[in-house]
Amino acid sequence: MKIALVGYGKMGHMIEQCALRAGHEVVATIDCFAKDATCLIPQNDAQALCRAVKSSGAEGIIEFTHPSSVIENVKALLPLGLPLVVGTTGWNDKHAEIAEFAKQVGGTVMTAGNFSIGVNMFYKIVEEAAKIMSEYKDYDVAIWEAHHNQKADSPSGTALEIARRVMNGYPSKTQIVTDAFHERPQDNQLHVSSTRCGNIPGTHKVFFDGTADTIEITHTARSREGFAVGAVECLSKLDNCLKTGKLQKGNLYDWNDVMEK
Repeated sequence: MKIALVGYGKMGHMIEQCALRAGHEVVATIDCFAKDATCLIPQNDAQALCRAVKSSGAEGIIEFTHPSSVIENVKALLPLGLPLVVGTTGWNDKHAEIAEFAKQVGGTVMTAGNFSIGVNMFYKIVEEAAKIMSEYKDYDVAIWEAHHNQKADSPSGTALEIARRVMNGYPSKTQIVTDAFHERPQDNQLHVSSTRCGNIPGTHKVFFDGTADTIEITHTARSREGFAVGAVECLSKLDNCLKTGKLQKGNLYDWNDVMEK
């Protein structure tokens, strides 16, 4: 598959390596700042972005940029009609808007809070654990995550997805709180806390804490490679699902829609 990479920072470089190793061809690396990108474009120039992708002959796109630019990038790229995988996080509140735009222009986009295969298995483990632990009223639950100090959003999209999975299994938890508490938390509140430090690729932990003991479930990323491998695999799978009719154009898809087909 011929792939265009939009965003050529650390993740973009890792995605390129993983794509090449998987037998794909990276026909364009597009960025506003990275001097080693094959195509440098002005910041916030949607037309330049479209021209760069079109001229590359790409058959699919992976976008890994910044929360401040992701919406404009997606809106510029969707009308091209190519399968688009977006790894940038921090835009959950815009999903409905992008889903409606995809429908209008007939474009197809897939996104996930985390593209690591291990993390997506972790989601399932956490959800099942929450169902089990919610039966025992002595246990409370909380979530903590840590990432490198260059990460632009907090909490991570992964932590928020973990929180949603916990709430699926814990009927008593109905509100996610990401700020610091300045008073006693309410029983229905699920606290999600974050740390930004150094070069941590990503650690996510769920605590089930009772009077007698604590149960911790942890996922620790060793490097960015797991995210990159997952993003490339998702684009390949999305493209195949569109060609075989398992998925239809004009939609916003998530991990389960694509990877469990």
